[in-house]
Amino acid sequence: MILTTGGAGFIGSNFVLDWLAGAGEPVLNLDRLTYAGNLENLASLRGDARHVFVQGDIGDAALVARLLAEHRPRAVVNFAAESHVDRSIHDPEDFIQTNIVGTFRLLEAVRAYWSGLPAPERAAFRFLHVSTDEVYGSLGKEDPAFSESNRYEPNSPYSASKAASDHLVRAWHHTYGLPVLTTNCSNNYGPYHFPEKLIPLCIHNALAGKPLPIYGDGQQRRDWLYVGDHCAAIRRVLEAGRPGEVYNVGGWNEMANLEVVTTLCAMLDAMRPRADGRSYREQIGFVADRPGHDRRYAIDAGKLERELGWKPQETFESGIRKTVRWYLDHQDWVNNVTSGAYRDWVGKHYGD
Repeated sequence: MILTTGGAGFIGSNFVLDWLAGAGEPVLNLDRLTYAGNLENLASLRGDARHVFVQGDIGDAALVARLLAEHRPRAVVNFAAESHVDRSIHDPEDFIQTNIVGTFRLLEAVRAYWSGLPAPERAAFRFLHVSTDEVYGSLGKEDPAFSESNRYEPNSPYSASKAASDHLVRAWHHTYGLPVLTTNCSNNYGPYHFPEKLIPLCIHNALAGKPLPIYGDGQQRRDWLYVGDHCAAIRRVLEAGRPGEVYNVGGWNEMANLEVVTTLCAMLDAMRPRADGRSYREQIGFVADRPGHDRRYAIDAGKLERELGWKPQETFESGIRKTVRWYLDHQDWVNNVTSGAYRDWVGKHYGD
């Protein structure tokens, strides 16, 4: 068995579904079920004995210790995190508590469990920490993409809290010998993405006839990684990664936000045309940029390909087509997550 934390969120739930469809090895899934944690993501696993769900917090050391002792996982994959930059700007404390204090308590519980394992199990054990490219800061227009040797220069409360958690994971390896692995990924997209992030928000707003809000001039550049490719990368790092190492995971798809949204509009024009025959591009609108908005991220995922043989299978065009198709086919899921609280949040950040 493996233990996942945050396994009801966007990336975590995709990983759990992917893992059980492939390896079939049971998963103990610990998730606090905050606003972005959604058991409906895992509805297909109801009644599946291989999936054991526990609602709880990685910061609850007693709970984590009990689960480790009871289920004896051979690995922990830590997805649990507060992850939205905008939310971190308005309410940073949650990010400090979950991403820093929570990671510390999780590491301590795992260290105690790992230390008590028989030698062969202790040698085979792994703790994989899922992080972000945002810890590296912002790139200039001509700068090379982030590699694993880039220094940390986080610019938001979110990225600073993730950088701190990365440092804790590294320190627990070098100080205590805990066999850790860290992955730093670029912007994910795909099924089950809570509609506060750019791609699902714009799909949702487009279909609802609402404006598609673009920060600033829309020229902020990101590398886009299909979530299924990310899951495959995590599986590979867990299988063959070297303890103590960091692996950057990217899609080799660097694009400006405005280009992403216009591509989405073209997909929707073809797959779900507006009743009036006009393009969804007409709904694009620009809003005031957020404070400290990083201009460019780009990931060099060459180490992961050279050392472990992983590379993404989806282009942005193929991945975004799958994503749009999924949202069109799962409007019930979208309707269920877009509660009144969600609408209040969107109004607060993007205006009426």
